Amino acid sequence: MAKHLIKVIIGPHVTEKATMLSAKNQYVFKIHKTADKAQVKAAVEKEFNVKVASVRTVNLLGKERKSGAITGRRSDWKKAYVAIVDGHVITLPESETVKD
Repeated sequence: MAKHLIKVIIGPHVTEKATMLSAKNQYVFKIHKTADKAQVKAAVEKEFNVKVASVRTVNLLGKERKSGAITGRRSDWKKAYVAIVDGHVITLPESETVKD
């Protein structure tokens, strides 16, 4: 199972809302589309050496894009809101941000 945990978290999802939530010990990550809450919890605890209180996941649809007469879609994706137990902190380097 540890082998699969590396592929669960794609990277942090940095937005204004995510920055405000980090003050409340909640962090937002872009995760693999097939990952479930238990896998996300295990991956965050292993990668950042913290204790996770709860995980909420959200499935998001990709945006529709038009280029002239051609219409396409971005890929659907999934993100997780991870609440950390008080006293633990996750420090995310700026270079690891995932851009859409």
